[in-house]
Amino acid sequence: MRSPIRYLLWSTFLLVGLWCAQTPFGIRAEPAAVAKAAPKLQSELAFEARVSVDKPLVLGDGPHGLRRIVPISGGTVTGPKLTGTVVPGGADWQFVRPDGTLQIEAKYTLKADDGTLIMVTNRGVRRGPKEVIERLSKGEQVDPALYYFRTSAEFEAPVGSKHAWLNNSVFVGVAERQASAAIIRFFEVK
Repeated sequence: MRSPIRYLLWSTFLLVGLWCAQTPFGIRAEPAAVAKAAPKLQSELAFEARVSVDKPLVLGDGPHGLRRIVPISGGTVTGPKLTGTVVPGGADWQFVRPDGTLQIEAKYTLKADDGTLIMVTNRGVRRGPKEVIERLSKGEQVDPALYYFRTSAEFEAPVGSKHAWLNNSVFVGVAERQASAAIIRFFEVK
């Protein structure tokens, strides 16, 4: 004969197990159901920045890899949502990781056609086959489809300005490197 306490504990365990199986804690979603529920990522081209750069200043090997600073000397901004210039004086603080991946953090300023100044912080990575990266390092023109260069940008525009919309969205940059410029197409994620 079972003891009443043991029977009570076993019954409680069984009931809790059955309850969990019927609640969100115990229900497994089918992969197709999850795929139907997940929204598709959509983006829209906001503008393209052609950022002119000077020769890199090489600091040398640091704890994260080969550290370089690339001065930003100007540039242009064109697109459906923003036009203007890149203000000289910013820089791209970057390092080449031991695996060969370039990690960037660029800070610079845009000046919209109406005179509004907009701060940019742009972080990202560039990677590709060793021979392609070597060609880029030599300043050769390389098809951007041969390497991966993506960024995530944060903009800071004056509150109340017509460019304040930049403060409230996520932007992904699809970039390419030329001998004396970086071209970044900024897409607003919808």
